[in-house]
Amino acid sequence: MHQSTPSTDLRHRTVEAPAGRLHLVEQGTGPLVLLVHGFPESWYSWRHQLPALAAAGYRAVALDVRGYGRSSKPAATDAYRMLDLVADNVALVHALGEEQAVVVGHDWGSNIAAASALLHPEVFRAVALLSVPYAPPGGPRPSDVFAQMGGDQEFYVSYFQEPGRAEAEIEPDVRGWLAGFYAALSADTMPGRDEPDPHFAARSGGRLRDRFPGGRLPSWLTEDDLDVYAGEFERTGLTGALNRYRSMDRDWEDLAPYGGAPIKQPSLFIGGTLDASTTWMSDAIDAFPATLPGLTAAHLLEGCGHWVQQERAEETNRLLTGWLNTLAG
Repeated sequence: MHQSTPSTDLRHRTVEAPAGRLHLVEQGTGPLVLLVHGFPESWYSWRHQLPALAAAGYRAVALDVRGYGRSSKPAATDAYRMLDLVADNVALVHALGEEQAVVVGHDWGSNIAAASALLHPEVFRAVALLSVPYAPPGGPRPSDVFAQMGGDQEFYVSYFQEPGRAEAEIEPDVRGWLAGFYAALSADTMPGRDEPDPHFAARSGGRLRDRFPGGRLPSWLTEDDLDVYAGEFERTGLTGALNRYRSMDRDWEDLAPYGGAPIKQPSLFIGGTLDASTTWMSDAIDAFPATLPGLTAAHLLEGCGHWVQQERAEETNRLLTGWLNTLAG
């Protein structure tokens, strides 16, 4: 069983960035590796990777993305557009006194990491993507695509895009909602194939949590871990995190000049075979030879759900450090 390194080894700090303030946690010295979390998480999602990367000779830095944790939370919805999140990452690298970094992202962090590498190859010399594969900008408007999914059910992204709606569901019981959401996408607790899909809600007044599994937590999540996540969101609210979903059409417009563009730097993909992100986006994985010409390897972990670096911490650490060791610098 993986043992977390005592928090005394972790260095918390804040730096100035376009967001205002970015909170980060770092461990180790050596080439910089920037770790970018997804929804609904925080820097803490990388608690197993920070000590492992540090032990392998890297300066591992996990940030709270703007809108999360101790980082600034701009009020405007369009302050969460991808271009602004990429600008935060660039500013963070420079604030740490570095010129370049390897960027690693999970879930929304995978999209942010990919966009960072695409827009600033001079800063981000390599990119690792967890759970969500790279799909180049372009195609139909995202909100139109999501609105057509599910038929008489509503896709969770569309649900999240309506301001205030998801907040009203989550806020009365943040801890319980998070527990259910994490369990719904974890290999050992997700609903069976014959049960209603938790990625959808009934269109007439349905809630996402109506389909979350009840009872036990997934094996990777302790009560103390859940307390950390819940404590942050009880303090900050969920709007900053949810505004990422509400900026997708703006991203589609902003990134149109990069339509179809490949990411040419060295890259790595790690996903789970039981994660909807890898099954729904299997075409994107199939397209990697064209979209990620610098791909070293794509690993699909058998029987793993969505929370790859937490569900399979040891395996993820081995794959990440092995890949990092192949990079120059």
